[in-house]
Amino acid sequence: MELSLRLTEDMVQAMRDQEKLRLSVLRMVRSAVRNAEIDLRRSLTEDEILAVLHKEVKQRKDTLQTIENVGRPEAVSELLAELAILYSYLPEELSDEALRVLVAEAVAQVGATSRKDMGKVMQAAMEKARGRADGKTVSRVVQELLSAP
Repeated sequence: MELSLRLTEDMVQAMRDQEKLRLSVLRMVRSAVRNAEIDLRRSLTEDEILAVLHKEVKQRKDTLQTIENVGRPEAVSELLAELAILYSYLPEELSDEALRVLVAEAVAQVGATSRKDMGKVMQAAMEKARGRADGKTVSRVVQELLSAP
């Protein structure tokens, strides 16, 4: 099922079921998608919608760190619930082992031999891992593989 349609249907279902938190999160996501569509003056592709979802997740993770430092456990639990809702719309994350295999394929594909080739490897690896791993994790694995003897 198309992601934008699924978001809309789930939002309607959350209204019916009176799930306030789920409804709130889905409204925020749909609003972010709509704003991106207005900015681009066209409908978003699946990958672009996934990028919006990743952005929403990243914002909540950043907020979570801040709130944990302040010491507000009720807000932490609410943010964790929001993250769980958002993760249900994202593809399954790659395991460390699967990511290593994917990055090794990217290294072989571009013929990388040193850390100087990191940009090329990152581009190839991110294309393969799109939506299933964040750039920071991919970068860490690329650095490990390129610096290994």
